[in-house]
Amino acid sequence: MGKEGILLGTDSIGRLLTAAYLTAGTSSFSEFLASTAPALLPGADGLSVPNSLASQLPHGTTIVSAAFNGGVVMAGDRRATAGNMISQRDIEKVFRSDEFSCIGIAGVAGIGIDLVKLFQVELEHYEKLEGRALSLEGKANRLAGMVRANLGGAMQGLVVVPVFAGYDTDEGVGRIFSFDVAGGRYEEQRYHSIGSGSVFARGALKKLYADSMEPAAAILASMHALYDAADDDAATGGPDMTRRIYPIIATVTADGFRRLPDEEAGTYAEAVVADRMREPDGPTSPLRPPPGEIG
Repeated sequence: MGKEGILLGTDSIGRLLTAAYLTAGTSSFSEFLASTAPALLPGADGLSVPNSLASQLPHGTTIVSAAFNGGVVMAGDRRATAGNMISQRDIEKVFRSDEFSCIGIAGVAGIGIDLVKLFQVELEHYEKLEGRALSLEGKANRLAGMVRANLGGAMQGLVVVPVFAGYDTDEGVGRIFSFDVAGGRYEEQRYHSIGSGSVFARGALKKLYADSMEPAAAILASMHALYDAADDDAATGGPDMTRRIYPIIATVTADGFRRLPDEEAGTYAEAVVADRMREPDGPTSPLRPPPGEIG
């Protein structure tokens, strides 16, 4: 056992203490964990998982995010699938990461949820040690490093891809960041989606999104985008009106993170379903003929 692992006894409730826990070190909790207990990191158990088995693990799917006037919204469907089976109907894929940011996950659900928990502790740990919060870009960079650390698992099919969004307190705007499996970090403009239904959700947002939308309009557009994803992607779940299971919707503004209560999310879901009863393919954007031409 190295110097950092020397046992110093136990605390008042019997937990083992080592020198590493009592030594001032890095402000990164994930780096501390990697040096003291690497087996606790997501996907770091060293197990070899065949791709055929990985595909049968519960997977979370579609998340959408859109900037609006004064903040950002993130919404996720509630379905998890294992192969061709629905493994859970009410899984949560959108989470508060700290007061001014949120994170959504797509991919292997177990590893994704562990990644979220570690990221939450990472941000809290930094703030406690440094006395201030990371900038929004700094948070995105920390998350990129965590995604990169799971590259070995991703090569075995244990892929997790997050989307990160928040309110930039310096610039006073909502911002959205996407990632690839190698930890590449990219800032998205206006809106973004991830997961198996992302192509359909992004297509819907392309038609429904407008710059400087008000929060209610951005939430409604996101709900329509998830509905379109569920309409064409079997792994994405639409609003379950009979069980009262609705997409998770969260907003982040200057007032902080807010998850909409189920009753409020249900109001938006009911409005979308009512619209689709009249127009099954959803709302469309009006075409504007060139000036001088008869429309």
